[in-house]
Amino acid sequence: QVQLVESGGGLVQAGDSLKLSCVVSGQTLSSFAMGWFRQAPGKEREFIASLNWSGSNTRYADSAKGRFTISRDNAKNTIYLQMNNLEPDDTAVYTCAAGHPFSLPHEYDIWGQGTQVTVSS
Repeated sequence: QVQLVESGGGLVQAGDSLKLSCVVSGQTLSSFAMGWFRQAPGKEREFIASLNWSGSNTRYADSAKGRFTISRDNAKNTIYLQMNNLEPDDTAVYTCAAGHPFSLPHEYDIWGQGTQVTVSS
């Protein structure tokens, strides 16, 4: 079975950077489209970024564009989310998700447990 395990969250100050990782086990990374989502306290889950199975296409939420970068390392079966210039509004549980190679983010059906990111002002 496929499992996703996130890491890299923590407590940082506004303006700092973090790099989140999501390791895929049970199947090769190239078998999936992948993405990152987040859910802040008292708010609904929101889409942050995604890439397709080949890593050639990326999509970003407006809140992430220009600050966050999603990337893929097939050799390590890992995707990353590089987050720069973090703001307090970025505080949330960040979750990795996956779907079939041609799926869109709203179709992803495999989810990790999430990693907490807290940004203080």
